[in-house]
Amino acid sequence: MTRRSAPAALRNREPIAAVLAGWLPDTGVVLEIASGTGEHAAFFAERFPALDWQPSDRDEEALESIRSWREECGLVNLRPPVRLDSAGQWPEIAADAILCINMAHISPWEATIGLLDGAGRLLAHDAPLIFYGPWIVADVVTAPSNLEFDLQLRERDPRWGIRRVEDLFAAADSRGFTLVERRAMPANNFMLLFRRFGGRR
Repeated sequence: MTRRSAPAALRNREPIAAVLAGWLPDTGVVLEIASGTGEHAAFFAERFPALDWQPSDRDEEALESIRSWREECGLVNLRPPVRLDSAGQWPEIAADAILCINMAHISPWEATIGLLDGAGRLLAHDAPLIFYGPWIVADVVTAPSNLEFDLQLRERDPRWGIRRVEDLFAAADSRGFTLVERRAMPANNFMLLFRRFGGRR
């Protein structure tokens, strides 16, 4: 199996884990959407041994890489990856929390909308839905590097690009999710915590 590695995952995993420690439930299943290389899944499964970590991705090469990382780390709480296209049909799956790292800006907006719809079906009342990545925020000056990154993304695929966080808020709110906390992160990123108050019980 081909195990891939992303330099960004090595840089951001510690800051992300520090925030997750206060946002994730004590026990249960964390569904990670668009797990990519699988490095985050392996790292977080080790960091949070009381949680079962469920990686997922739509890409077969990513799934192979996740399987390789899982085989190497040998953690019983790291589940085999599942194929999941957030904009398409979701497999039968359960989750007590959902985490999505660096997907919204490198996928069509429909993928984020599909994620919100899927989270609405899966998550119980007050369960966390967590995003990490670059966002354009109205009350924060966007870093020039992020503006340049946004242009590069749109040149690669017009459907891509750094999203306005207010658009995410509106889409989430229409599905019953409320933003609970916004945390500034290194390298001009943000972590966003939503909870679905009044959701599935």
